[in-house]
Amino acid sequence: MQSIKIQPKYNINTNPRIGLIALASDFMIEKDFINVIKEKNIDFFVNRIECYNPLTSENLIKMSEKVTEVTKDILPDQKIDCVVYGCTSGTIAAGYKAIEKKIKLAKPEAKVTTPSTAAIKALKKLNIKNISVFTPYSKKLNDDVVEYFKKENFNVTSNSYFDIESDFDIGKVDQNYLYNVLSKVELNGAEALFVSCTALPVLQIIDKLEKKLNKVVLSSNQALIWDTLENIGKNNSITGFGKLFNSN
Repeated sequence: MQSIKIQPKYNINTNPRIGLIALASDFMIEKDFINVIKEKNIDFFVNRIECYNPLTSENLIKMSEKVTEVTKDILPDQKIDCVVYGCTSGTIAAGYKAIEKKIKLAKPEAKVTTPSTAAIKALKKLNIKNISVFTPYSKKLNDDVVEYFKKENFNVTSNSYFDIESDFDIGKVDQNYLYNVLSKVELNGAEALFVSCTALPVLQIIDKLEKKLNKVVLSSNQALIWDTLENIGKNNSITGFGKLFNSN
């Protein structure tokens, strides 16, 4: 038998790469990313990080201790253009700088985004200062999110929350019920409604909510995807997911 060696030909140009760190209990975040980026030339990779219930600041910080090893396992030894840490309250609890440092230990060349920092960028992009905040969290975590926005010099005009302590339960919230709740949120004095948590099924109802409320509506996943695409230069020609994407 004759064996012939054939020289391979490699692609010179590669698609930008997104690496998502998703909570092990999050049903929603991958679906939301794929719904937005499915028509784009983007390579999307996901690894999951162990999380701990109930959702408390202590457990969220404990979860963040595994960020480096989870990041390292996304295409080991390969370049990632943007690494996404998919936890709003977890970033607030651990601090963005701590999350960024842990990610860059594994992927030093990567840009880093998180839901809470992406929300701040989105609000500034839209020149919004007065917001209503909705969260699904317990009272303590809810208050931490409100305080985060206040420290970033935003005026929180109103706040409401579900008081759910398990991330699994957040992912089970009925989307139609969520729409009804959010469409009745007190928005006097607010320019926008921010809905926190990557596990809530918000993205698909943002357009409908904005028409109903006549206000800008932002969600954790929407802001996160928007900022991720900004980081890799692919944030164009996106419709159906709120006014934020029309700001580009």
